[in-house]
Amino acid sequence: MRILRSSAILDSSAIHEVRYDAPRRTLSVWFLGNRRPYHYLDVPEEVYEELLHADSAGNYFNRHIRHHYGFLH
Repeated sequence: MRILRSSAILDSSAIHEVRYDAPRRTLSVWFLGNRRPYHYLDVPEEVYEELLHADSAGNYFNRHIRHHYGFLH
C-alpha cells in the first residue's frame, strides 16, 4: 500500500525529523540544530523507506540522498 504522507522522528546524531509527501515525491529533512527543513525533490518512496530503516540515517543520507537529489531550503 502506497503512503501519501508520513513523518518520523529519527534516533540519529545528524537528523532530527523527516517527512515524506508521496504525491509530490518530496522528502523534507530537519537536521539537528536547524529550524528550517531541506526539501529534497523527486525522491522515490523506496528511498524514504530505506532511510527510515537504515542502521545509520546520517550515513544513508550522505550516501544515497545528499548529492543525488535537488533541494530547496
